[in-house]
Amino acid sequence: MAEPSAPESKHKSSLNSSPWSGLMALGNSRHGPGAQCAHKAAGGAAPKPAPAGLSGGLSQPAGWQSLLSFTILFLAWLAGFSSRLFAVIRFESIIHEFDPWFNYRSTHHLASHGFYEFLNWFDERAWYPLGRIVGGTVYPGLMITAGLIHWILNTLNITVHIRDVCVFLAPTFSGLTSISTFLLTRELWNQGAGLLAACFIAIVPGYISRSVAGSFDNEGIAIFALQFTYYLWVSAWGGYVFIINLIPLHVFVLLLMQRYSKRVYIAYSTFYIVGLILSMQIPFVGFQPIRTSEHMAAAGVFALLQAYAFLQYLRDRLTKQEFQTLFFLGVSLAAGAVFLSVIYLTYTGYIAPWSGRFYSLWDTGYAKIHIPIIASVSEHQPTTWVSFFFDLHILVCTFPAGLWFCIKNINDERVFVALYAISAVYFAGVMVRLMLTLTPVVCMLSAIAFSNVFEHYLGDDMKRENPPVEDSSDEDDKRNPGNLYDKAGKVRKHVTEQEKTEEGLGPNIKSIVTMLMLMLLMMFAVHCTWVTSNAYSSPSVVLASYNHDGTRNILDDFREAYFWLRQNTDEHARVMSWWDYGYQIAGMANRTTLVDNNTWNNSHIALVGKAMSSNETAAYKIMRSLDVDYVLIIFGGVIGYSGDDINKFLWMVRIAEGEHPKDIRESDYFTSQGEFRVDKAGSPTLLNCLMYKMSYYRFGEMQLDFRTPPGFDRTRNAEIGNKDIKFKHLEEAFTSEHWLVRIYKVKAPDNRETLDHKPRVTNIFPKQKYLSKKTAKRKRGYIKNKLVFKKGKKISKKTL
Repeated sequence: MAEPSAPESKHKSSLNSSPWSGLMALGNSRHGPGAQCAHKAAGGAAPKPAPAGLSGGLSQPAGWQSLLSFTILFLAWLAGFSSRLFAVIRFESIIHEFDPWFNYRSTHHLASHGFYEFLNWFDERAWYPLGRIVGGTVYPGLMITAGLIHWILNTLNITVHIRDVCVFLAPTFSGLTSISTFLLTRELWNQGAGLLAACFIAIVPGYISRSVAGSFDNEGIAIFALQFTYYLWVSAWGGYVFIINLIPLHVFVLLLMQRYSKRVYIAYSTFYIVGLILSMQIPFVGFQPIRTSEHMAAAGVFALLQAYAFLQYLRDRLTKQEFQTLFFLGVSLAAGAVFLSVIYLTYTGYIAPWSGRFYSLWDTGYAKIHIPIIASVSEHQPTTWVSFFFDLHILVCTFPAGLWFCIKNINDERVFVALYAISAVYFAGVMVRLMLTLTPVVCMLSAIAFSNVFEHYLGDDMKRENPPVEDSSDEDDKRNPGNLYDKAGKVRKHVTEQEKTEEGLGPNIKSIVTMLMLMLLMMFAVHCTWVTSNAYSSPSVVLASYNHDGTRNILDDFREAYFWLRQNTDEHARVMSWWDYGYQIAGMANRTTLVDNNTWNNSHIALVGKAMSSNETAAYKIMRSLDVDYVLIIFGGVIGYSGDDINKFLWMVRIAEGEHPKDIRESDYFTSQGEFRVDKAGSPTLLNCLMYKMSYYRFGEMQLDFRTPPGFDRTRNAEIGNKDIKFKHLEEAFTSEHWLVRIYKVKAPDNRETLDHKPRVTNIFPKQKYLSKKTAKRKRGYIKNKLVFKKGKKISKKTL
């Protein structure tokens, strides 16, 4: 790959040029300070402004370039939007997953009761008996965005249900993400790379996985906000916490590289002060930006930048000796004061320590040991190598080349994207959910790599079709060859051997390389479509299975069970389940739950885990203390569903053991060989716990097919060990069609406690007892141990 051409194209483009010429013209047009810096680094003069005739109208090249750019961006938006609608087409307009159900419920409350009522909303149906203050414990940006769109549409007399707004919000914002990525990449490199980056991020699976129709979560609009914030930051001088730490890191590295300028000072000072004030207006954030360790880096860089600017001011007004003395004295005192202040504020508790999720980013084993509830979430597991290729495909191989191009032609803006890429790669390897933050920078750097390849192998053809206009000074030289000595610095351009070699590339080589690149892009598009259709377009609420003939079976057990709860239980009934299903029960069944996906109270979740892990009698005492009416579990042994509660059971045990180590021990649920088994070889503690009994109740009577015995679990591929399960304090209330959801009712205690005694039995014909001579006298009216005196014998002490 050759180095990208730095100068801006100055030649005229004919209207009859090929499409590749127009695309290459877009690739050569540089924008922003990064392009000028690269141009100057290449030894060229600053690009001259285009003549007035080239700036407007489709009759000029600039007009065609703008039209082509607009068309490509529109097609990228359309492709991204349509590829996210597989779930709606195959199933229906429905909210997916778990967290989106709380977001939808909150948005519905906001649209129905207003913004101020939403800020003061106390949710009585969550975390019984504690409840939850929703307005002060949630980031309201997603709800406000959806509610504002719904209000605008209804104001325009376009009647749309709030659910449809929530379902289609993420696909709509995917187009805005493409545009923001185009703007950022164009600022970093050129317009052609920006268009490629917009096309990549529109269909890449790493972003589609969190932005399909129905995925009403913060990530749907957060990536757009992330990219647009980065664009504004880069253009200002040339997740929330991720931004507030990456931008200070960029400024700090610029200071180390001695790239300080007034633009950096003004941009970061404005960003930090305005961002700090605006972020503190959110009730859930409050004073966190000045009290939590996650924000201390931004504050430290801000103070460092002010000190650096002050030193620059003093350097211009003091002698060298005075400045050195003041510098060493001031730096020593300031460093000591800052160090002691941080220690004191941290010790007194004014500065909160790092949260568990951030500790797990630096120490991958921290969460599993200290906070099992964080490690129990599948999104917090380390990323496998397969996931990188599955979510990014060929971009995994090409984005290092784009990073190399940025480092080779470094400037202030490209320092930022290099830091972004390196930090995002590390964090994505630690936690699988952070693949989402890696995807945008991979798309940008891969677009830069592809843009340079096309620019190198198609640039000669474009130059042949559109020869550059000679400079007017060169024309004067031809007319007056004798006056060359009067022009200082006028040197004839010499063609190097490398340029001769590049010009000697045959059309066959160029065609082969171009076709290979196009084939890779075609394979990337096919892979993205297949992954989106088969892996990321299946709502977890509705499952689908396929027969051998290709016909599809819909498994709607979740909504069937939630609808049964909504229709057949008391309005104030309390349902105990594992925290994964709390949002769905509150959203679809409209019933009170003990725990949900907010996971703010670890001890409450541990108490539910203890109830699930204990035997029925001990669990009944816990359930009565929490006023539980129904217990809901997920069981996949009939259909082979691997996400059921038995597979999650060990996490319940670990979380419960963290709060109740005397009552629950994880080792009790393993065999002597250290195996977790559900068959006859399983641990007696496991075979008798409440979760096991609720999952396999009456399952021992079911024979799924003639090849397996009764009670064969398809998920664990084992015959259960306890088939004779009976309940004393619970009774089965509902089991869905495919046994996926099972609901049990908790029996009320008896009014009077029953006494454990044997009933009196009256025997009409008692058995005749034969008495010996010694015991024959033991009858009614006979005195035992009566002294008997014999004539002629004395009474001794022994006789008495």
